[in-house]
Amino acid sequence: MSNIIDVHAHIVFQDLNNEAGIHGPEAFEDSEGRKCFKIGEYVFKNLDYENSIFTDIDLRMDVMNRLGVDLQVLSPNPLTMFHGIEAETAIRFCKKHNDLMSKTVIDNDKFLGLAALPLQDIEAACFELERAVKELGLTGASIGTDFPGGFDSAPLNQLYEKVVELDVPLFVHPASTDGRSGLRDDRLENYNLSLSLGYAYEETLAVAQIIFGGVLNRFPELDICISHGGGCFSFLAEKMTKLAKFADKDFDYLGMVKKLWFDTHIEGQSAKSLLYEFANNQKIVFGTNFGGFDTPETIHPDAVALSVNAKKLLRLL
Repeated sequence: MSNIIDVHAHIVFQDLNNEAGIHGPEAFEDSEGRKCFKIGEYVFKNLDYENSIFTDIDLRMDVMNRLGVDLQVLSPNPLTMFHGIEAETAIRFCKKHNDLMSKTVIDNDKFLGLAALPLQDIEAACFELERAVKELGLTGASIGTDFPGGFDSAPLNQLYEKVVELDVPLFVHPASTDGRSGLRDDRLENYNLSLSLGYAYEETLAVAQIIFGGVLNRFPELDICISHGGGCFSFLAEKMTKLAKFADKDFDYLGMVKKLWFDTHIEGQSAKSLLYEFANNQKIVFGTNFGGFDTPETIHPDAVALSVNAKKLLRLL
């Protein structure tokens, strides 16, 4: 059994370029010679996936070996969640993505794979999740945050039921764009703030919607893992407890938080201390954001213990 499990590692399939019709994704070079990646109306500048660890499996494994990562959970590119485009195109795109993901994990026992889902059509998302798990051998699903209604909306109950029925984890990672338009907040475009402030806001909002919306009361066996330590949830944990009382909620906010899973891809000892203070330490798992600008140079000593938690989350025990 693998010792170090990295649950936060995106993969990019170049075979998906231009597979979402007018929405892309499209890799190109602009008039200034910069490599760009276009999704809908959003253009991410100075981004080149060619010959990177996102696309080159051999290179990925070389870096995994150097870091000491034994098993990696591959998840969809957060730039191409496509939760806001027409359902027919999203369904087709997710199917092709999941077929490619399945081939990758079947060909290499160092990887597990998470499915992409078309959240525009919950019935289709449930069907695709079942296909991905039962036919393609994927471990669960990864969804974005930029979809109609939010995590406490009634239509999502059908997806939660299917996740519990299949006994798989559901990973949540912010989507940089809905696949149709640009960033929700144009102020985040400069300095790549969407990757830090934007993601943290989306993750914090997801935690709040799940807890205040009673999702875990309705589905006590549901395992949801939220990326980047849940954004700013731990910093705001005590304030949110007071907000729950102010809203006359009859549940223990901090107690409900401990039913969620979080990965440790956060920066700084203060942030990690807060995560360990307010999260269930048996539901914290190790993650690297493998290939991202903030991928760690070395593996933290707690990765071994956290990988035991990951085995539970991933149904490896």
